[in-house]
Amino acid sequence: MQQKLIIRNIISQLLPQYIDDNFGGSSNGRTHGFGPWNRGSTPCPPANKENIMKVFSGRSNIKLANGICDALGIPLGDVTIKDFSDGEMYVAFNENIRNEDVFIIQSTDSPSSNILELLLMLDAAKRASARNVVAVVPYFGYARQDRKDKPRVPISSRLILDLICAAGVDRIITMDLHSPQIQGFVNIPFDHLYSRIALLDHVKKMNLNEGNGVVLSPDIGSAPMSQSYAKKLGIGFALIDKRRTEHNQAEVANLIGDLDGKHAIIIDDMIDTAGTICNAADTAIEKGAKSVTAMATHPVLSGPAVERLNNSKLSKVIVCDTIELNREKLFDKLEIISVQDVFASAIKHIVDGTSLSSMFKI
Repeated sequence: MQQKLIIRNIISQLLPQYIDDNFGGSSNGRTHGFGPWNRGSTPCPPANKENIMKVFSGRSNIKLANGICDALGIPLGDVTIKDFSDGEMYVAFNENIRNEDVFIIQSTDSPSSNILELLLMLDAAKRASARNVVAVVPYFGYARQDRKDKPRVPISSRLILDLICAAGVDRIITMDLHSPQIQGFVNIPFDHLYSRIALLDHVKKMNLNEGNGVVLSPDIGSAPMSQSYAKKLGIGFALIDKRRTEHNQAEVANLIGDLDGKHAIIIDDMIDTAGTICNAADTAIEKGAKSVTAMATHPVLSGPAVERLNNSKLSKVIVCDTIELNREKLFDKLEIISVQDVFASAIKHIVDGTSLSSMFKI
């Protein structure tokens, strides 16, 4: 028994020194690191806090992504995205993103492969040990399909958000959702930005006042956005009561408000087939408006939209660059306002840990 006590005492005296000499651990028991970086009581070197933010882009809107990076003063991240001959997609980040905040910019407009591309990029970033993965979706497609309006149909916006969350996203940033309530479909931070931050300064240059200007909402759904513009600009508000007979087809039923002798601005979150906007413009001119300008955040411009807008009574069509337009969708009346500064400011607020609400005090 006495021999065991002697051996135990010898081990208790020699073992801490052996650990300290060979493994770099502290003999005082307060640190438990290994290797030369944690020898004795010397702590591990702190993580490099510089360059902890990187921005990457899918192929849906590279022009906007470059603008956002220019506003942030950083280069656009290097990522390879390509399609195999069988149609499958390949994504690979070409730089280290471990322990960094990664922002992936990708609108989910047509084609639907843009959604899959976003999902693959999110998954790749998460598996590459990014600290936080943020999906920046300037235009969120499928936002109009936010409920079951008839039997045997999906709630498509919920499904898309479920897929994005399943891919490992930590946060979502988007702009002017058609149905803002879909933010409640997820349990992660969901930042909803407004294009009016960029558009209001442009509208103010039109020198409209309560006597010569009016904001015209083309339907009830757009009324809150239109009222917000009217309040900020200090001009009148009018509303068109629209009846939708079929998908992508709408007819004007009634007009609420006075347009006679005024310059009307039609505000909407998007222009799809342009039927709603063009019908509203026709009604405005019939009711005595001097001119009609259309303003929308998202230029979907599907089907006959370009032809309708070009041949309409609209004097100008102002949209944002949340969707990158090809040459076939450009026309003389079109004016594009960039929202790159809005997204860049939001990203900076998130990285700095400051409130985004200060952006909306305009």
